[in-house]
Amino acid sequence: MITIIQRVTHANVVIADSQVGKIDRGIMALIAVEKEDTEKSVHRLLERILNYRIFPDQDDRMNLNLKTIQGGLLLVPQFTLAADTNSGNRPSFTPAATPERGKQLFNYLVTHAKEVYPMTESGSFGADMQVSLLNDGPVTFTLTV
Repeated sequence: MITIIQRVTHANVVIADSQVGKIDRGIMALIAVEKEDTEKSVHRLLERILNYRIFPDQDDRMNLNLKTIQGGLLLVPQFTLAADTNSGNRPSFTPAATPERGKQLFNYLVTHAKEVYPMTESGSFGADMQVSLLNDGPVTFTLTV
């Protein structure tokens, strides 16, 4: 699995003019599922997202994680992150999971995240989404499992 996490002051997802997910201070995570990913990958990725220390402490050092600050988590499916862009001028999606498997694992991630971290919101796999955010810092990292 691949994720781009961004520390945000706020973020939201809109589908067909309807807001489906919104957070204030926290992490927006763009999520891609690859062919070899499993439920174990989901658990490890969520653990990393929730515990990754990207929020400032009293000395303005990145020492606090999402759980410590009790921020929001917005999970957004982002199929294109799994693209192979190493050659040519058009991405190849060979590394990506099938749409069925991608949807299954993304939905599993959302369900599991809401169980262990109730301040979780999400977009919808396969939907045409409009995503808005205010990146705080900017602070952005790529995590893989």
